[in-house]
Amino acid sequence: MSEAIDPAVEQFLVQYESALSTFDAEGSAALWGVPGTMVTDDFVGTLHSREQLAQALEQSYPLYRALGLSRVTHTLLERVDVTPRIIRLRVRWHFFGEPDEHLADSDYEYLLRRDEDGLHAYVAVGIDETEQLLDLAARKGVDVTQFGWDPPG
Repeated sequence: MSEAIDPAVEQFLVQYESALSTFDAEGSAALWGVPGTMVTDDFVGTLHSREQLAQALEQSYPLYRALGLSRVTHTLLERVDVTPRIIRLRVRWHFFGEPDEHLADSDYEYLLRRDEDGLHAYVAVGIDETEQLLDLAARKGVDVTQFGWDPPG
């Protein structure tokens, strides 16, 4: 594990949290390389353009709004330099509503690559997002099926 603070990694994460907080699908998609792959216990998908990435991200925004999401922050839990250009990150995203109501936390692992124009995510592994969102929806009384979610189990 690399202990050195990498300003490029921190800038990437701050840009990502800003895009998440403002529901900026194009901004989030710009931080991805293509193809980009998402892996969870219940889903694996690869998108081959930033336009497809943005469209996929936008699909979750109505649910996030119904849950009251207004701000996202992060904690970098682990960083490993896999190669000189590839970095593995474990990130805990903290989701807040108004006014600073803590809604949930969710862990992800990312594989980033240093490309000529900066860092890009190529793989994201959702560790516990589904469980956290379902728990939050139950606490808020939000029926996730009305947003196209088909919860596992």
